[in-house]
Amino acid sequence: MSAYPGQDSLRTPLKIARALGPGRSGVHHWWLQRVTAIALIPLSIWFLFLMGTLVHASYPMVLATIAQPVQAVFLMVLSVCLFWHGALGLQVIIEDYVHTRWLEITLQVALSFGAILGALACVLAVLAIWLAGAAQH
Repeated sequence: MSAYPGQDSLRTPLKIARALGPGRSGVHHWWLQRVTAIALIPLSIWFLFLMGTLVHASYPMVLATIAQPVQAVFLMVLSVCLFWHGALGLQVIIEDYVHTRWLEITLQVALSFGAILGALACVLAVLAIWLAGAAQH
C-alpha cells in the first residue's frame, strides 16, 4: 500500500511528475560514452595515418598539413571527442569510488573545467595554425 492516497506505486508524486524512474538516470550518459567511443575509432585511425605521413616531415610541412581545412576540422573534432569521452569515463569513476560528497562535487567540477579547458586549448591551437596557414596563401 502506498503512502499517497490513490497511488499504487512507491514513487513519490514529484518523481512521477518529472517522469524519472530508476532506469532513466544514466541512459543519456551511457549513450554519450558509446557515441564518443564509436566516433573515436575512425578519428583515431585517421590520426594515426596522418602522424605516419608526417613522421619525417619538416616543421613547415607539418604546419601546412594541419592548415588544410579537412585536417584542421578532423583534428578539432578528435580533440573534442577525446576530452568528452575521457571526462565521461572519469565522471563514472568519481561517482563510483569517491564517497565523500564534498570531495566528489569538487572533483566533478574540476574535471568539467579541466576537460573544457583542454578541449578549448586544442581547438584554439588548431584554429591558430589553420588561420595562419590561410593567411599565408
